Amino acid sequence: MKLRAPMPELTGATEWLNGQVTKEELLGEKPTLIHFWSVSCGLCKEAMPNVNDFRDRHSEQLNVIAVHMPRSEKDLDIEQVKAVAEEHGISQPIFVDNKHTLTDAFENEYVPAYYVFDKEGNLRHFQAGGGGMKMLEKRVNRVLGESEK
Repeated sequence: MKLRAPMPELTGATEWLNGQVTKEELLGEKPTLIHFWSVSCGLCKEAMPNVNDFRDRHSEQLNVIAVHMPRSEKDLDIEQVKAVAEEHGISQPIFVDNKHTLTDAFENEYVPAYYVFDKEGNLRHFQAGGGGMKMLEKRVNRVLGESEK
């Protein structure tokens, strides 16, 4: 996805965990962070406490949505996704993307990957990899600052 591209529709989920949201519900009020992860991704699990802390600190000003992107046949087991989500405290809505519908719409190839959209639903920041929470925080704070004007 290119910067300033509109957020894809959140359709085609194999299943939603922790509630379901639509693109329309996310737009207008506050920016949105969509993060891709996988049960077989060690970096994702290492980063999850930081993502959860981030989610909790910004819960009033930021929507956070998780997308489970399977990387192998083993990752398709929904019970394993539920168990890892619970084990790692993923309480935000999780779009289970076993058919890679949303993954393809985002043109995403990485886990973990983070997409920050402004309140109008335009992509403002993308980053991939386990580190870089400081950069993510900086970019989200910039978008949050803009949304308060």
